[in-house]
Order: sequence, then structure tokens, then C-alpha cells
Amino acid sequence: MRKLRLIASTLEILFITFLIMLNYCSNNINAEVTSPSNQTPIKIAVFIYDFKDRYISLVGQNFEEIQRNNQGKVEFTFYDGMDDQAVQSRDINTVLNIRDTDLILLDIVDTNNSKVVIDRIKETGIPVILFNREPINIEDVRSYNKAFFVGTNASQAGTLQGQILINAWNSNKSLDTNNDGIMQYIMLMGERDNIEAIERTRYSISTINKAGLRTQELDLRVADWNRDSARSIVEALYLQYGRNIEAIISNNDEMAVGAIEALQKYGYNKGDNTKTIPVVGVDGIPEAQELIKQGTMTGSVLQDAKAMAEVSYNMGINLVDRKNPLDGIPYEFDSTGVAVRIPYKEIIS
Repeated sequence: MRKLRLIASTLEILFITFLIMLNYCSNNINAEVTSPSNQTPIKIAVFIYDFKDRYISLVGQNFEEIQRNNQGKVEFTFYDGMDDQAVQSRDINTVLNIRDTDLILLDIVDTNNSKVVIDRIKETGIPVILFNREPINIEDVRSYNKAFFVGTNASQAGTLQGQILINAWNSNKSLDTNNDGIMQYIMLMGERDNIEAIERTRYSISTINKAGLRTQELDLRVADWNRDSARSIVEALYLQYGRNIEAIISNNDEMAVGAIEALQKYGYNKGDNTKTIPVVGVDGIPEAQELIKQGTMTGSVLQDAKAMAEVSYNMGINLVDRKNPLDGIPYEFDSTGVAVRIPYKEIIS
């Protein structure tokens, strides 16, 4: 009996030792699964107002480059708003309902609709960086402590456009085709209720006037940032105003390129200085830069697509990591406390 009790006691000790070892292994397995090296990538939903927009497509390409340089760390999913707020809002709601997103980068379609969209995102607590298209009311951004805006100073773009035209006008008196000392111009506006469009329009002309040059607006047309629309508009306006058009000011390069294509149909802007109508744009897209080099476009104002993408991304990652939003970012907030303004740069031949 003594031997049996000894065997039973030994077996009990072995069984307890087995359970302890099993529990140790189990704890080690759980620790390994939750270790930082096995964390899933940060998931970022990028909502673009319209994939067809040439400038914003350049921003998108820079987001893609960021993802390539951070393989396994971040995962971008892109959504095309198709210039339709209903489409974008539907996509945002789908993403928020799934609740599998860590960060939202938002190029909003309807800049008057930002309060509704931000409030919806706020319900989930997901950080959001609005970029490119500035809400009409920046207070909408301030209403959510995890929301910020990355954009530009729209008035600076208009000011630089004005300076380009001042220099062109003063250096080439033949641009005043009717010799009346007044710059007769066509204005191609992106949108009626877009801050960028409003400020670029206003400051381009006010800058020229402040320099002592007189101006006369022959016509202002809204071309929705679109090259084809601008081409059709300028073709029609040339038939109406002809050589009275002495400058074309465009809120962006896409419309400026469309305007040049229309002028070239009538024999202008093909390299002959005696048959040139100055055209200025904004964005600095590759096509515009090439036309400037050729001398068929007077100038543009560079909107830095790479900086737009990098600042939006880095600020968003800071929020995900619960850091100061400006940590490691070479810009400061403007007076609103929620907006970063990336400076423009003049582009001339």
C-alpha cells in the first residue's frame, strides 16, 4: 500500500507540473500575438472629391508613394466622390458603419456641407484631416477636437497670379492691343462658393489694381475647374470679344490649359509673341509647366501636391498615436488654431 501511495503522489506531482508548464506556454503564446511586431497596419480611408481632378490626382499619387514607403505599417483605401456629395457621404457612412478605420483623410466635395460630415465622423471618435478643399466655415473643423485642415492661403495664389500679369504687362506693351492702357480680361472661376476660387479671383485683380494698372472684366465664367468646360467657354467668348481679350486669369491650371487650347484654335499662343494672350493658372501641374517652358502660357502658381499629402498624412498619424498634431511637421497652425497653410510658389519661364 505504501508503494501505491508513493506512485499516486508522484503522478499527482507530475500532473501539477504539467499544468504549470501548459499555463506558462499559453501565456507566452498570447504575449507573442499581441506584441508590437504583429500589430495590423494603420488603416486609412482617403476620400477624394473627384479622381478626375488633375491636381488632386497628384496628391493621390503622393499618398500612394507614402504607402509604398511604409509597407506593412499603413494601408490606404481610396474613395472617389465623383464631385457628388451624396456619393461621398454614402461612402463615409459605409466606412464608419464597418468601424475598421483608424484615420480619415477627407477632401470634401461640398464645402458648405462640412458640419454634417464632421459631426458624423465625430460620433465614432475617428481622427479626420480635411485637406485641399477648405470648408466655408472653419468653425466646423474647430467643433471636433480630432479634426484639422491642411490647405493653402488662397489669397496668396491670387496675389502671385496678379504679380505675374503685372510683370508681363509692364515688360511687353504690345499686350495692350487697343492701346487704351486698360487690361481687358476674362476670369475663369472654379466654383461660385469655393473659398479658393473666391480668394484667387479677388486677389488676382486687387493686386493688379494696387500696382496702378487699370483693369476691365469682359466676362467671368464658372468652369468647375474643368479643362473641357474652359475650352468651350473661351471658344465662345473669343467669338464675342476677339482681340479685345488681353488676358485670361484662371483659378486653376486645368481651366488655363483648356483656355490655351481654345486660343490656339484661333491662331493664338503658338509661340508668336505678336499673337499671344497672357494666360495664368494655379497648381503647377506638369502640363502647365511644359506650356510655360514653351512660352505659350504666361505663368502658374505651384500648389505643392507632395507637401499636401505628407503634412495631411503625418498630422493624421500623430493623432492616431495620440501625439501633438504638429509633432515633426515644419509648419504652424494659423490664427484658427486648426489649419496649416502650405505656401504657394510662382512658376514662370
